[in-house]
Amino acid sequence: MLEKTGLVLEGGGMRGVYTAGVLEFFMEKHLFFPYIIGVSAGACNAASYLSRQKERNKQVNIGYINHPNYLSYKNLWRKKQLFDMDFIFNEIPTQHVPFDFDTFYNSAERFVVGTTDIETGEPMYFEKAGSQQDMLTVLRASSSLPFIAPIVKHENKQLLDGGIVDPIPIRKAQSDGFEKNVLILTRNKGYTKKKSSTGWLVERAFSSYPQLVNKMKKRYFLYNETLKYIEEQEREGSLFIIRPVEKLEVGRLEKNQQKLTALYNQGYMDAERLYEDLQHFLEKK
Repeated sequence: MLEKTGLVLEGGGMRGVYTAGVLEFFMEKHLFFPYIIGVSAGACNAASYLSRQKERNKQVNIGYINHPNYLSYKNLWRKKQLFDMDFIFNEIPTQHVPFDFDTFYNSAERFVVGTTDIETGEPMYFEKAGSQQDMLTVLRASSSLPFIAPIVKHENKQLLDGGIVDPIPIRKAQSDGFEKNVLILTRNKGYTKKKSSTGWLVERAFSSYPQLVNKMKKRYFLYNETLKYIEEQEREGSLFIIRPVEKLEVGRLEKNQQKLTALYNQGYMDAERLYEDLQHFLEKK
C-alpha cells in the first residue's frame, strides 16, 4: 500500500536528470510517496517534485547548464568550486526559476535529505523544517562534493555531499519504518565502483578530518556493499528499482544539453514503461 512505501533517490551529479525524468512522470500520474529520502542531485530533484513544479528540474538542470555561472572551470578559478553553489542554491530558486516554498512546506510528504558530517565521517539527515534558507543550505550541503564545492556550515556542523557515506539511503528509509521502497538509481545494472587512485590527495586535502578521509577512501566498498544489499532486498520483493536501461552517455559533470535531454527522456520513458509493474508492487501488502 502506498502509505507504507518510501521513495529513495540516489545522487550522481548531472546523471540526476534521469531521476528528474522519472519524477516528472510521477507528477503527471499524481503519484506522491509519503516518505522521500535523497542525497545530492536526488534530494534536489525531490524538492521540485514535492513543490509540484512540473518541468522545473528540466528547466534548471538542462536549461541553465551552459550558463557561465552554473558549471565551469572559470568558477573553479574564481570561487574554488566547479558548480557556482551561490548561483544554483540562492539565485536560481529565488530569482530565475522561483521555487514554490509554500507548496513544498505545505505538502504532506515527509522529506529527508542526507549529508555527511565531515568531523565524524557519519551521515547526518535533515528533514523538511526550518526557514527557506535553511532548506536551501541543507540541499546545498547534500550536493557539495569534495574538491568540487566548499564545505557548508549549518547548525554548528561542517557538511559535505550526502553520497559520500550513504550513497543510496535505503537503510535509513527502512530504519524510519518504511520496509517497502521504490528506488531510483542513476547507474546501469551491473555497475560497480572502483577503488579511487586519489587517496593521497584526499589525505592531503582533508588531513584535519581523519574520519572523513577514512570513509572517502572506503567509498567504493560502501557503494558496492549497498548495491549487494539492494539486490538481496529486491529478490525478497521489498524493493522496486527504476534505473537507466540504455548505456549511460552522461557523466557527473556533463554539459551537453542533447545528452542530458536524452537521459531525462529516458527516465520519463522508463517510468512509463514500468508503471504497470510499479502499480502491482504498490498494491502488494
